Amino acid sequence: MKLGIFINTDRHAAHALGITKAAISKGHEVVIFNTDDGAKLLGNPAFAELCKTKGVTMSFCDHSAKALNVSAEGIPEDIVCGSQFNNAVMVNEADRVIVL
Repeated sequence: MKLGIFINTDRHAAHALGITKAAISKGHEVVIFNTDDGAKLLGNPAFAELCKTKGVTMSFCDHSAKALNVSAEGIPEDIVCGSQFNNAVMVNEADRVIVL
């Protein structure tokens, strides 16, 4: 199964980490898309390092990040700097999507 995680707030980093790790441990793929205040989580090293986990792909909305002055500096190259198109692809390809 492919799980999509749409993150539009910076209040649930621990939940995002826990859900992602639990899904991966069960053999599922996880696709994470950050937008709005969720882009702020990219500055959280533990959260950003999820991109290095096998089976996890991550992207974020560049427009949201720029609007919130979230610096792309230091964000791992494995995290795609994208747009709402990346969100649409995630929603289309995922078997289930949760919103945090």
